[in-house]
Amino acid sequence: MSADPIIIAVPKGRILEEALPLLAAAGVRPEPAFGDEGSRALRFTTDDPGIELIRVRAFDVATFVAHGAAQLGIVGSDVLAEFGYSELYAPVDLGIGHCRISVAEPADMAAADDPRGWSHVRVATKYPGITARHFAARGVQAECVKLNGAMELAPTLGLAPRIVDLVSSGRTLKENGLVEVEVIAEVTSRLVVNRAAMKTRARVVPLVEAFRRAVADLPSRLREGSGEGLSAHVAGATHPPLTPPASGREI
Repeated sequence: MSADPIIIAVPKGRILEEALPLLAAAGVRPEPAFGDEGSRALRFTTDDPGIELIRVRAFDVATFVAHGAAQLGIVGSDVLAEFGYSELYAPVDLGIGHCRISVAEPADMAAADDPRGWSHVRVATKYPGITARHFAARGVQAECVKLNGAMELAPTLGLAPRIVDLVSSGRTLKENGLVEVEVIAEVTSRLVVNRAAMKTRARVVPLVEAFRRAVADLPSRLREGSGEGLSAHVAGATHPPLTPPASGREI
């Protein structure tokens, strides 16, 4: 058994706050600084010397896990849908980080618009893959302008008349004069696991099962909206039940 600790990658921001009680319920209790967003530290110990946590940007969690720098991580289903990641299992919907991927446009445009009549759209988004597949399925040609942030500026500055972005409360859209006109998919956070680590690190499967039990014990209000709407977009979305691998066998 490797002496190296198991590394769990967790995204910064709102998801980190929601993940803390879930981590604790799974038996992973980080040092106090982990929950302090003001801390500049990126790697943290837990009360288990065999488990450590890293705190990184949401879009980077899957990259760390896919390349084996971390063995497990918490990733939004939007990220999995956009990038695929054949190196990952996503065996557990954690039931946190609820939001949706939506199409939005200026309110005055929406007042006279009907999405059913679209044949071509120009869209600003950080999800060009999800966006293109969604519109292609409807027979709509999508021209995607890739942005990593400040999406709401695109319509007002003439970059693109519509955007596709994550929406939670809708407040940011409203404050920038935009309204949702179409929901592409519901989003939740998933536990992801490096495929190689699943077969070579003895503690990985028990940890996954601990997260599965923790999710089952969560209050039902935290599990509303399972995010199944992304199943058609996620590469390899149907994941097999997780069981400890027998020696030399695929799982």
